[in-house]
Amino acid sequence: MKRYSIFVILITISLVLGACAPTAPAAPTPITAGIHVTDGLGRAVNLAAPAKKVVSLAPSNTEILFALGAGGLMIGRDEFSDFPVEAKKIASVGGSMGKYNLEEIAKLQPDLVLAASINTPEQIKALENLNLTVYVLANPTDLNGIYTNLDLIGKLVNKEAEAKMLAGSLKARVQAVEDAVAKTASRPKVFYELDGSDAAKPWTAGGGSFIDTLIKMAGGINTAAALKDYAQFSQEELLIQNPEIILLGDAAYGTTADQVKARAGWSALKAVKDGKIYAFDDNLVSRPGPRLVDGLVEMAKLIHPEIASSIK
Repeated sequence: MKRYSIFVILITISLVLGACAPTAPAAPTPITAGIHVTDGLGRAVNLAAPAKKVVSLAPSNTEILFALGAGGLMIGRDEFSDFPVEAKKIASVGGSMGKYNLEEIAKLQPDLVLAASINTPEQIKALENLNLTVYVLANPTDLNGIYTNLDLIGKLVNKEAEAKMLAGSLKARVQAVEDAVAKTASRPKVFYELDGSDAAKPWTAGGGSFIDTLIKMAGGINTAAALKDYAQFSQEELLIQNPEIILLGDAAYGTTADQVKARAGWSALKAVKDGKIYAFDDNLVSRPGPRLVDGLVEMAKLIHPEIASSIK
């Protein structure tokens, strides 16, 4: 989870034109006089004008900026920001093991450092000590929080109209999923695997997690709903719950359906017997950005293939 000269010129032109034609109406101010917002830590953040040079410290922030058409404003990114592919062309400022190259960030002279909940208070303080403006985007707990974050970043980078349009498009897709799911009769049990390296106690997403919310919206029942947030799930309990579908969020790390089938004891699971073990792109549901809706759509198609043709 990373990233005014035109104002002076335009005002000068306005004054010159006003002097030449005193009866002409005053030209409208092309840029807001200032942006005053409160960030996810409750701090007041002020910008003299919309940011033109942005460093993103979280993949979700990067994806939002590009989705709003503001990717061109980015001059630095955390090393995990890899979507869209254009993002990887932007200079990395670190982020591995939570360590950022503060000296490099300072050299870039950004108008705005866009941080996230994955960034520690100590990191935020260190950036502010370099006289950098830092906005911490709150981690949303539902899709409405995503729409709010789009609006907030839209304000910061002068993309409010684009944010409104994108939010409208995402809401329409979500509504299409909800309408289609409402017509289905079944609610299959779903096990979402985050890390199955220990097959006796695989990591999963419990109640209160975003993944839990999306499984419900997609028309499924989270096998691990009784757990809190992200936790290990015993194989004994998994056998009792007997999920009908297994989604492999750890497919990116090489986990395959065949490997799951070969695990001791897992052959008794209904999902294994029916061959309903699916690789799933965890980035779609672990990064709180616009692609969460893509994750919802893909999840709904896997849980209820009968509605696949009606959602996109």
